Amino acid sequence: MAGLLSTQYNSTLSKLKLLRSNVNPALSVLTSTQRKYSSKDGAGFEYLHKSVVPTMHYQKSLPRLPVPKLEDTIRRYLAAQRPLLNDEQYSNTEKVAHDFQSGVGKQLHEELVAFDKNNKHTSYISAPWFDMYLSARESVVLNFNPFMSFNPDPKPEYNDQLLRATNMVCSAVRFMKTLRAGLLEPEVFHLNPAKSDTDSFKRLIRWVPPSISWFGAYMVNAYPLDMSQYFRLFNSTRIPKYKRDELFTNDKGRHLLVIRRGNLYVFDALDRDGNLIKPAEVQAHLKYILTDPTQAPSFPLGVLTSENRDTWAGLRQKLLDAGNGEALQLVDTALFCLCLDEEVMRDHIHISHNMLHGDGCNRWYDKSFSIILAKDGQAAINFEHSWGDGVAVLRFQNEVFKDTTEKPLVGPGSQPAAVDSSSAVRRLEFKLNEELKAGITKAKENFQAAVSKLTIDAMEFKKGGKEQLKKKKLSPDAIAQLAFQMGFLQQYGQTVATYESCSTAAFKHGRTETIRPATIHTKRCAKAFVEQPGKHTVEQLQGLLNECSKYHGQLTREAAMGQGFDRHLFAMRYLANSKGMALPSLYQDTAYAAINHNILSTSTLTSPAVSLGGFAPVVPDGFGVGYGVHDEWIGCNVSSYPSRNVHEFLKCVHKSLEDIFTVLDGKPIH
Repeated sequence: MAGLLSTQYNSTLSKLKLLRSNVNPALSVLTSTQRKYSSKDGAGFEYLHKSVVPTMHYQKSLPRLPVPKLEDTIRRYLAAQRPLLNDEQYSNTEKVAHDFQSGVGKQLHEELVAFDKNNKHTSYISAPWFDMYLSARESVVLNFNPFMSFNPDPKPEYNDQLLRATNMVCSAVRFMKTLRAGLLEPEVFHLNPAKSDTDSFKRLIRWVPPSISWFGAYMVNAYPLDMSQYFRLFNSTRIPKYKRDELFTNDKGRHLLVIRRGNLYVFDALDRDGNLIKPAEVQAHLKYILTDPTQAPSFPLGVLTSENRDTWAGLRQKLLDAGNGEALQLVDTALFCLCLDEEVMRDHIHISHNMLHGDGCNRWYDKSFSIILAKDGQAAINFEHSWGDGVAVLRFQNEVFKDTTEKPLVGPGSQPAAVDSSSAVRRLEFKLNEELKAGITKAKENFQAAVSKLTIDAMEFKKGGKEQLKKKKLSPDAIAQLAFQMGFLQQYGQTVATYESCSTAAFKHGRTETIRPATIHTKRCAKAFVEQPGKHTVEQLQGLLNECSKYHGQLTREAAMGQGFDRHLFAMRYLANSKGMALPSLYQDTAYAAINHNILSTSTLTSPAVSLGGFAPVVPDGFGVGYGVHDEWIGCNVSSYPSRNVHEFLKCVHKSLEDIFTVLDGKPIH
C-alpha cells in the first residue's frame, strides 16, 4: 500500500516535451509553464483576468479515462517486474499473473468495466483514489503533504515578509474570485498555439455548446484538462474522522487564517459584498499580527494536525466537547492558511525542511493549502494531497507569482491603512483541559521524533541539460531517470521499484498514473556504465542510451493516455476488497508487494514560479526524489531516512550524469 500512496507532489505534468510528436487526444499532459494565460488588460481590481472562454467550458465534454484491456495491463505489469526479479521469481510471478488474467482477474475486470459504464460522470479511479487517501491513518506530514517553494521576487525590495505576504494574499483572493466568476482561463494544452491560443479561436469556441466544446478544441490540436479539483482550493480542509477522514468545503467563508508563533488569527479578506478589502487594509492587519507581542502558546493547537489521523480525530472530538466548536469552524472555513514564520532561511536545505514540515506548531496541515512566508520573504506552498493533485496548486502558484511580481498591489512606499486592526483581527483562543494538553504534548514529541529522522540534500549538475539532450534526440526525463537507476546501482548494487507520477488530467476526473522507470533497458544500460564501462565502445553506450530514451517515451505516452497498469490493478483490488472477496493471489505475491514498495519515488517539476519542490520518501528505506531538467542544468532535491545515505546517493547520481554526458560528447568513460 505504501507505494500506492506515493503521489507526493506528483501531479507534475511536465512530460510534454516527450509527447509533442505523435500526439493523440489523450496525451494532453501539461505543465502550466507551457502555456501563456492571456490576461486581458483592464480585468479590473477584483480579477486577475477575464477569460473570453468560461472556466469550466470544456469540463462536460472531456474524454473519459479508459479502463485498459486486462491483457495489456498484465503484459505491462510483467515487463515492469522483469528487471526487479531473478529468473525463478519472475517465472513464479508470470504464472500468478496469467492465472489472474484467465481467472478471478477476468471477472473483476468485467465488473470494473460495467461499473465504469454506469458512472459516466466520473472516472473509474476517482472514488477509490479519494478513499485511499482519506482512509490512510498515518500523519499527513511527511507521508502525504508536499511543498513547492516560490522563486524570490526579481525585485529584492519586494521580498520583505510583510509586503510579500500582503501581495500574495491579494493575488490569491483575486485568483479565487476569477475562478468563481468563471473568468479564469480554462487549463488547455495548445499543441499549435498559433491556431488555438488566439482571440479569434476563443471568441468562436465560447459559442460551441459545452457538451461538444472539447471536440472543437481538439480540431485545432488543443487539449483541455480536467478542472474538477479547483473548487477545493479555497475554504476547504480535511476533517479527521475515525477510520476515514472527510473533505469539507464551505465557500461562504470570507476570512483568512493566519498563524504566527503558533497563535491562530482570523480577519475578513472579503467585505460583505464579497469583494477584496483594500490592499492597504490587508497590509495593516498583517502588520498588526506580525507585531503582536503575544508569546507562543505552551500548547499550540496546530501540531495536532500532524498526528495519526485516528488520534487527531479523537482529540478533535474532545476539543468540540470542551466548547471550541466556533473556533474550529473558523479554521475549517477560512479561505486558506497563511503561515508567518519567525526564521530566516539559511539555504535550500533549510527551506526544504521548513516548507515540508517546519516546527509543527506554526502550521495547520489539514487546510487544502497553506502559503508559508519566512522572515526573509522566502515563500512556499504546502498542500494537503487527498483533495487533488498538483494541477490546481501549480496553476494557482504560477498565477500568484505572475501577479505579485508583475502587478504588485503594495510596494516599499505603501503605507498600511489607518484602520483599527485590533477590532478587525481576532486571535482565536481555545479551551484546553488536561487531556487535550497531554495530547498536544504527545503530538509535539511524535512530530519531533518523525522529522528528526529526515535528511534532505540537493545537487545541481551544471554540465548539461535539456538543450543538449534534445540535440541528441534524447528524452531529458528519460536521462534523468536513468541517472537515478545508475546512481542507485552504483551505491547499492541493485535495481529497485521506482515510481514516477504522470498526470491523467487529460480525462474527466483523471488523477495520476505511474510511469515505471526501472526497465530492462535501464538495467542493461546502468550495468554497462557502472559495472563494465571498459567493455563497451562509446557507440554501444550511446545506443543503450537511445534504447532507454525510446522505451521511457513509450511508457510516458501510455501513462498519459491512462494506459499504465498500476491504477487498473489498484481499482480491481479495491473492487475485490469492497465485495468482501478473498484477496486474489496476484496481490498476495511477494513481487506485487515489492513493486509497490517504491524505494525510488520520483517527481519532476519545472515552472517559472517554482524554485524547488520536495516530499519525504514513501517507504522507510526509500528516497524522495524531486528533480527538474532545465535548459542548461539538472537539479535534484532528495530526502531519505537513516537507512539510506542521501549524500552518497546524490554523489552517485552526479557521477552518472557526468558519465552520460561524457559519452554523449563522444568520449570514453573509465
